[in-house]
Amino acid sequence: MQETPVSRRAVLAGGAGLCAGLAGCISTSATPPNSASENDSGGGSTGDVPTLQAGGSSTVYPIVNRAASFWGTNATPPDGKFWKPSKYGIQTDKRLADYWAGLYGFDATESDSPPIAVSVSLSHSGTGLEKLRNGRLDIGNSSAPVKAEFPDLAQQKLAKYVDHVVGVDAQPIVVSEAIKEAGVTGITAKTLKAIYKGKITNWRGVPGYTGPSKQIQVVGRAEGSGTDTAFRNNLFGNPNAAIPGVDIRKGENQQVKQIVKNTDNAIAYMALAFVDDSVPAISLTFDGTKYVPGKNLAESGYPLARDLHCYTYGGTSKKEAALLRMLVSEYGQQTFVKAVGYSALPPKRRKEQRQKLPDTQQ
Repeated sequence: MQETPVSRRAVLAGGAGLCAGLAGCISTSATPPNSASENDSGGGSTGDVPTLQAGGSSTVYPIVNRAASFWGTNATPPDGKFWKPSKYGIQTDKRLADYWAGLYGFDATESDSPPIAVSVSLSHSGTGLEKLRNGRLDIGNSSAPVKAEFPDLAQQKLAKYVDHVVGVDAQPIVVSEAIKEAGVTGITAKTLKAIYKGKITNWRGVPGYTGPSKQIQVVGRAEGSGTDTAFRNNLFGNPNAAIPGVDIRKGENQQVKQIVKNTDNAIAYMALAFVDDSVPAISLTFDGTKYVPGKNLAESGYPLARDLHCYTYGGTSKKEAALLRMLVSEYGQQTFVKAVGYSALPPKRRKEQRQKLPDTQQ
């Protein structure tokens, strides 16, 4: 993963590079024994066991990674930590992965290992979607629509991407703790645009700031990341909008978080799931409405809200559908989406997503 720093302003020591080796190196997997049946219509396999490989967006990663971790336990019901199906109206005595895979004809292992091996890697949206198109992934995680990621891709190839929305993220604006302590607890969309356009370069130009003169360190996501694409598209109305005020770009939310946490002059945008007290989120006033983290960021009018996607390519296989059906179920939304800090899909949208999947065999 390449990082593109802009050297117009200095980055304080310890901020940049703390997580430089992270991109593309994180993966989790749940690998079952070679005794399960091979009832899948596509993808690779480990021995006699089908394998499902997902990867891409660091924003979507917490959802799919947590799902893969739970899947890998193949927990017995009722397991309060991993699998309590009756809580969600599911009538089954099957283990977790045995149940969801069984909906598509995969034989149960009836053991601690699941009938499909799931592996999740981490890069960013554009990389994941490209690997998906090239057959190197089964599911491409993306925090922006594929058309926004690949605006020049031929319609014939775009049409092969199947969009499965698994949750909703409302990107908050975050600042260094020192900046919030100096009075910046909120910002207007007009001021935010001016900062990212490079028209405001000192915190003294930001309403509410009461501290000493201090250059603004403007942090952006790597070009090609879904978070960056969504930020430009939602705030500026164009996924390719120029934002020359950015000083440093990072490929992953984790890296952005470390910079904001370890500096005293930063502003950034990042996925909601990565916000905590060390990287305080501030309110954003847009079109006369004040959007406050923890209160109303999930409302439809918030300009930085976006869907979170798990794409398949050239259709959706039974192997892919098994994991995706779990993700868009009420169980999956509560356990994997809300649990990591994102907004769950309402019932109508869950139904719409289920209708994109192949019919179950039960």
